[in-house]
Amino acid sequence: MVVVDEPMKDGRVALYARVSSSDQKADLAKQLDRLRSFSTAKGWENVEVVCEVGSGLNGRRKHLLRLLSDSTVRSIVVEHRDRLARFGVEYIEAALVAQGRQLVIVESGEQKLDLVQDFVDVVTSMCARIYGLRSSKNRARRAIEAAASADNEDL
Repeated sequence: MVVVDEPMKDGRVALYARVSSSDQKADLAKQLDRLRSFSTAKGWENVEVVCEVGSGLNGRRKHLLRLLSDSTVRSIVVEHRDRLARFGVEYIEAALVAQGRQLVIVESGEQKLDLVQDFVDVVTSMCARIYGLRSSKNRARRAIEAAASADNEDL
């Protein structure tokens, strides 16, 4: 966990807030208020506010990917580690440090509210893959059978 008194001097600061689903927008607003209060208390300027609705397990969140790929954003500030990602935050932090950037985590605790939603997302994704694979296997089998019976009818 990194808690700093000042952001890096030569770049922008991004306040990143995330919730898992649209019905948590009130929580998103509260999270943003807390991040804004934190940055104001630190006296930080040149602050960009970024909010996103999406699972912490989703590796394709466009707003987070934009922040991570924008080298002018020198500090990314999140309220809790799990607001950035459910897994692999250490890798993200190491990559930022290697680029001369930093991750600022305001609170060391984890939010448990979104954990249940993320668990449901994981199970749903796994089920979709299992049933999707089974479905495509069945479609392929039926297509082969149809082709074979068409060949037999031609004879």
